[in-house]
Amino acid sequence: MRIRVIGGGPAGLYFATLMKRSDPACDVVVFERGPRDATWGFGVVFSDRALEFLRADDPATYALLMPLMETWPNLTIAHNGTRIPVAGNGFAAAGRLPLLNALQGQAEALGVRLEFDHALDSLDDPALAGADLVVAANGAFSWVRAANEAGFGTHTVMRPNRFIWYGTSKVFDSLTLTFRETAQGVFCAHHYRYSPRMSTFLVEVTDATWHRAGFDAMDEAATIRHCEQVFAAELDGQPILSNKSVWRQFPAVWNERWNVGRVVLMGDALRTAHFSIGSGTRLAMEDAIALWKSLCETQDLPAALDRYRERRLPPMKKIWDAANVSIGWYERMDELIRLSPIDFAYSYMTRTGRVDHAEVKRRDPRLAAEWERSQRPAFGNSY
Repeated sequence: MRIRVIGGGPAGLYFATLMKRSDPACDVVVFERGPRDATWGFGVVFSDRALEFLRADDPATYALLMPLMETWPNLTIAHNGTRIPVAGNGFAAAGRLPLLNALQGQAEALGVRLEFDHALDSLDDPALAGADLVVAANGAFSWVRAANEAGFGTHTVMRPNRFIWYGTSKVFDSLTLTFRETAQGVFCAHHYRYSPRMSTFLVEVTDATWHRAGFDAMDEAATIRHCEQVFAAELDGQPILSNKSVWRQFPAVWNERWNVGRVVLMGDALRTAHFSIGSGTRLAMEDAIALWKSLCETQDLPAALDRYRERRLPPMKKIWDAANVSIGWYERMDELIRLSPIDFAYSYMTRTGRVDHAEVKRRDPRLAAEWERSQRPAFGNSY
């Protein structure tokens, strides 16, 4: 089978590895528009159980990736300087570049050909000629998907909040969501360490706050200075670092159909999940496993692609729905900041509807008990 993969992120690299490992005669080439050792962003985060899906399906990749991970057992929510640790919510993170380098090395060791600095912009490109399957794993703004949105049944909604993906040399002890009220509105920082020396520091604001702060007129240096001032207490004198960091709005992407003929979507090209649920890379790798399994089960390509969607859709849709509810919560943070710190943390933990009070109580009895006490004036002896 001749397979051509467009996009050298986790989805494309991992799928190429799985196919080549299961069938060494498979002709697999991955085309990546950027150079080998360049990437945007800083770290990627997983829930503490997010890589467990690899244990059964691919222990070799699990063993490859786990040494790259920084891990911690709790989540922290900071409400205007009051820190609320939330137990039972462990996470792991790795640098995006070391993660990609590990996946690249694994793929090449199996005989996958990686073509860096090779930008494709048309499915008629000679590099794709004769391919039995073309996998579009080229991100949220995939040109492959954009060229045939009607065929894929694409729906894209640009959400209003603004975010910018930074790093910092300040090393944090847990994944922390810091919400700080300013004269312009609420600023939120999503920050976590991804190596012993570095952390991701993503700043998010509502569109109204972004305009009131004047970010539309600021250059990169002024933007960094403003964010450093807002989060001076958290940064503790350490600088915010940019990697071509720019303000973005999150594209909520969904596709009704996952393939058009021999061309199939995977990863963020297929659907996006907001970073507040920390599942983008996990979803991409699970896509790769589902497509690989489906192709191994039948040599009938249309049937395999149908099976891929049938296998992946139910679990993926649950996470996508939860991610979109989570986006809505962040879009209301200027209103929600008026809650007490405990009520705010509880609201965050239950924001998607997937975690109810019983689950909060199981994960963190202390938080559940404090929230129950805060509700007694309104609900009498309900608890």
